[in-house]
Amino acid sequence: MTVPENQEPSFSAPPQIITCDGMLFDMDGTIIDSTEAVIKNWHNIGKEIGVDPEIILATSHGRRTIDVLKIYEPKLANWDYIGENEAQIPKKYGADAVEIPGSRAFLEKLEEQYIPWAIVTSGSRPLVTGWLDVMKLAHPKNLVTAEDVENGKPDPACYLLGRKKLALANEEPSMVVFEDAPAGVRSGKAAGFPVIALHTSHTLDQLKEAGADIIVRDMRSVSLKAWDKATGKAQLEVRDALVW
Repeated sequence: MTVPENQEPSFSAPPQIITCDGMLFDMDGTIIDSTEAVIKNWHNIGKEIGVDPEIILATSHGRRTIDVLKIYEPKLANWDYIGENEAQIPKKYGADAVEIPGSRAFLEKLEEQYIPWAIVTSGSRPLVTGWLDVMKLAHPKNLVTAEDVENGKPDPACYLLGRKKLALANEEPSMVVFEDAPAGVRSGKAAGFPVIALHTSHTLDQLKEAGADIIVRDMRSVSLKAWDKATGKAQLEVRDALVW
């Protein structure tokens, strides 16, 4: 169903149950919103390299810093520079980040129940661990960061590696991906996984065009319905998703 342009989007789909063996989460826009901190950091880099930060910001969300720098300043596109730069972001701008509503409670529930999950992000390891520490969020046992893959999102390598790191018993374990950016949605879909997209950073049309299976406002729409340790199956209930 297509929503007319002059009609407000309806987040009123009936509850649905999704069964999976594990969950893979993007970081920024899905677990936290560090947009203001990222903007400030790109402004600093833009000044350093002599490129209008707004030009950089128009294409940087959901992509690895190294891939963005390859375009605008290749000599800085190395992990030494990026790791040192991004490690400072949570320290300098920690007050600018906020939680995506519902994310903390949901991840804590996964940790309490020992349900397999991982963060799969375009951020570097110093950036991600820095944010988790500063915001005192649950640390996953498995983490895929920008340094771990040759090609970043929308390439599927990062999400395929995320599933591999969970080391689940099933030969083809079923995953659910949580994303907010079109590049990430495409990455999850290219890996063959269903994607729940959060309407936190991009337009609904962008998320639809990227191939999102379900679109919700934030993590408050997702809850753990059941967890069967014997089979390793989790049941998620998704409420108030977009009707389209």
